[in-house]
Amino acid sequence: MTGILGVAVVATFVLVAAELIAGYAGHSIALISDAIHNLTDVPTLVISWLAMRWSKRPPTAEKTYGYHRGGILAAFVNAMLLTMLSLFLIYESIARLRQPVEVQTGIMLWVSLFALMINGGITLAVHNGRSDLNIRSVWIHNLGDALSNVAIVVGALCIRWTGATWIDPVIGIGIGAMVLWSGTGILRESSHILLEGLPRELRLDAVATAVLHVEGVQEVHDIHIWTLGTDLTALSCHVRIPDMHMEDSEKILDRVREVLTHDFKITHTTIQFERAGLPAEAGLYMPAPASRSET
Repeated sequence: MTGILGVAVVATFVLVAAELIAGYAGHSIALISDAIHNLTDVPTLVISWLAMRWSKRPPTAEKTYGYHRGGILAAFVNAMLLTMLSLFLIYESIARLRQPVEVQTGIMLWVSLFALMINGGITLAVHNGRSDLNIRSVWIHNLGDALSNVAIVVGALCIRWTGATWIDPVIGIGIGAMVLWSGTGILRESSHILLEGLPRELRLDAVATAVLHVEGVQEVHDIHIWTLGTDLTALSCHVRIPDMHMEDSEKILDRVREVLTHDFKITHTTIQFERAGLPAEAGLYMPAPASRSET
């Protein structure tokens, strides 16, 4: 996947140059907007490429979790760029809508077809890796680029047939709105992970109930679940069990870990056993303790 991202950077540079020249020569704000849009693909792809390399680095004495968050941080930065860019595109398109100019539809048409080939190729190349949030940001970005290219092709044909120059800035506004939508979505998800929120696909009460169903577990509290990296979920919790031999408690621990791995794909766990029947520690629980009597 890193090699694909490297090729994508070179192809995007070529595309940006072609669209900027053609947009200026053809007086098309849609092409210039798309060129600026594609220009943000370059830092997006470079950051994503670096993030994939960072995520493979082993843990160190300082970075004890390794660099799993590298991809999430890259997605966050990419989303910030997308959001700011979208506002600029919408502003410029509205200005062109107020003062329309004649558009060279021939240049607009052929360059947008060329752009569609490149953006469509990149989208297909990274399609299988979109389960990674970092790669998904690249996939969504280039899918949006490809769809905007289709809109520009249709717009060029409509302008040629009808002479309606307002179509060009309207397409620019549409591209800007699409970029804003995709950027805010990635920003919301990446910031949720960076703030160590509960993974979207999990429910805290469902995890607690599954642990309570393990024989020997009488209560579970102080459950925290967060995402370390795209495919790595961590959990820490306190579990109350009866007084027993350490060998028997190890069996309970193995069973709890097995349930968490099989049912919820939580593979990095820190589970603290406590003796059942003792008074709870003073202070707040997050969340409130769950016990067998509640399930």
